[in-house]
Amino acid sequence: MNIKQDIIQRANHVYYVVILLALGVIFRLVYVQYFQKSKSGKFWRERVAATVIQRDTIRAQRGNIYAVDGSLLATSLPTYVVGLDPTVAKQEYFNNKKDSLGLLLSRIFGDRSARDYTDMVTDARSHKRRYVPLNRRRVTFEERQMMRKWPFFRSTAKVAARGGVLRPYYERYHPFDQMAERTIGNLDVRTGRGLMGLEASFQPALAGKNAVGLVEVLSGGVRKPVEDGPDMKPEKGMDLYTTIDVNYQDMAETALRSALEKYNAAKGCVIVMEVATGEIRAIANLTRQGDHYVENFNHALAGRTDPGSTFKLATMMALLEEKAISLEQPVATGGGSTTYHNLVISDAKRGGSGTITARQVFEKSSNVGTHLLMRSYFYSRADKYCSYLQRFHLTKPTGIHMKGEAIPVVRNPDMKGWSKISLTSMSYGYEMQITPLQMLAFYNAVANNGRWVRPMLVKQIKLDEQVVEDNQPYVLPEPICSPQTARKAQELLRGVVTRGTARHINNPNYAIAGKTGTAQKIINGKYQVGKYYTSFIGYFPADKPKYSMITVVDTPQGDNIDLLYAGSVAAPVFKEVADRIVAYDYRMHAPLRGHSSGPRSTTGLLAGYADDLHTISSTLNIRNEPAGEGWVETTASGRWRSRPTRSGRVPDVRGLSLRDAVYLLENKGLRVVIEGRGKVKEQSIDPGTGTDGLSSKTITIKMG
Repeated sequence: MNIKQDIIQRANHVYYVVILLALGVIFRLVYVQYFQKSKSGKFWRERVAATVIQRDTIRAQRGNIYAVDGSLLATSLPTYVVGLDPTVAKQEYFNNKKDSLGLLLSRIFGDRSARDYTDMVTDARSHKRRYVPLNRRRVTFEERQMMRKWPFFRSTAKVAARGGVLRPYYERYHPFDQMAERTIGNLDVRTGRGLMGLEASFQPALAGKNAVGLVEVLSGGVRKPVEDGPDMKPEKGMDLYTTIDVNYQDMAETALRSALEKYNAAKGCVIVMEVATGEIRAIANLTRQGDHYVENFNHALAGRTDPGSTFKLATMMALLEEKAISLEQPVATGGGSTTYHNLVISDAKRGGSGTITARQVFEKSSNVGTHLLMRSYFYSRADKYCSYLQRFHLTKPTGIHMKGEAIPVVRNPDMKGWSKISLTSMSYGYEMQITPLQMLAFYNAVANNGRWVRPMLVKQIKLDEQVVEDNQPYVLPEPICSPQTARKAQELLRGVVTRGTARHINNPNYAIAGKTGTAQKIINGKYQVGKYYTSFIGYFPADKPKYSMITVVDTPQGDNIDLLYAGSVAAPVFKEVADRIVAYDYRMHAPLRGHSSGPRSTTGLLAGYADDLHTISSTLNIRNEPAGEGWVETTASGRWRSRPTRSGRVPDVRGLSLRDAVYLLENKGLRVVIEGRGKVKEQSIDPGTGTDGLSSKTITIKMG
């Protein structure tokens, strides 16, 4: 027993000795690695963080978004992080160029002296640091181009850059600032993915293909890019070519903002669409935020609400399809108020309209008359009425290729909540939730003789110049109604503008057809008097429809309730936008009488900028266009010649348009006063006068 204990005791001694030896080895390794010094007093080995090679995502350049004319709506501008590997350059090169680099860095960043920058890179080299970020501020593309000529960053076919690193990061930029902001969308700053609008809807195409490249993680978490092969480079994203026209978009936003501010309204939207193709030319969404309006919600796509009286068109068309009414049949609306199953139905016109025709019921937007026409036929055929709403494509989304479109809610007898008065309320636009885009698509089909066209925002997707996807207009195979019903619906919509609730926007220059809609707002389950959702939906020119449009002004405010209906609020917005579009789109104008269809030989312009005159001549088929460049003028014989605009001299603006004259004069520092209309006939300061001492001096130009 004693021998056994002696053996165990000796084994324990051996165990402890082995443990002590192991600890001694570990201590020695740590000491040599981190603490032992040489005879000169320096560490044998400095303490440095272990370098680790990791994979890191290198984001691809995101694709651009273009307007219909090729203008940029969104693009990615590169900025660059500036770094340097001071160990790459040979000692002689480093010593000769480090002072120059310090001076250049000091000039471009301006936060440190040249000596500070020189000391920073020298210290990094002495400590064999493989990568040092030179400044937190990213440089622009123009600065990057300049830096590529600097020491350490310069590279040629024979000589690689000596340690300089310019790593790109792409930031999204909207050249037109907030124009169509909700439609274009924006990006998540952290992930670079689209959050909304086209940026989110076409995320895979726009994003391209990121590359997973190698980086060396150095001390402090600094990541130094490691050169990879050509297969590891990211693939740039594709470009979207939208149907948006920046001119129409500006018209829509300007008119909408003006109306919202005038009525201190809560929100609103405008959509302009091409009738034949469904291409959306403008889509504006504004919401009041404090004392100004911003695009923070897409009311056009997601703003479901009771459409109000604009829905009466669907009711009338269903009745016409069934041949249940004629437009000239009398309807006894009485004093403008009636009751049905405890539901009070009232007209906006006080005192009512008495006995009127079915056509006038629609033109005057009579709720009582609409109820009576529905009651005469569809109250015993609710399913039939609801089937027409499906046929009119009002019960499902349009299918526009953009995320966020709301699903319409239109009641039917099989749904929970259907009651004896549901059909009555639906007949003039209540007990349903439909978006402005869905209602516009329905009216657009009427303008298109019954052919329903899907709204479109993206025409093409391209990779460089190669077309990857070419979207063509989608038209439902079957028309939503018969040609006869479409024609009668067009008559009704034209009558609203010539004789009905929108007669204030009728004009002799071109015909508008459309319908007003004023829906009372529901707050806490009750309809509120004076709180309205106003809208106008229509198309123009009425005799040959080219554009359809909806304008919405939600919750306008004012002392006179009678001036808060759609005819006074939303319809004028429609007319303002339509007027500007008609003035802008020369193709909508009839040819002048007495002019041949061949090339014309005179422009009527005496002078101008050659590029502009080339465009005008090409568009209007004018034969006599200038051959030169820059500013030009005509001679007495009708020939074009160059018109000089000398530096430091008052230019000759006689014969120029107002826009060109103001541009030239204000660029010389002159204040311009304008008298009359037409082209410039006289200027108060003679051409060629020196501009020294004329800064902010007034020049008067007379037009004629």
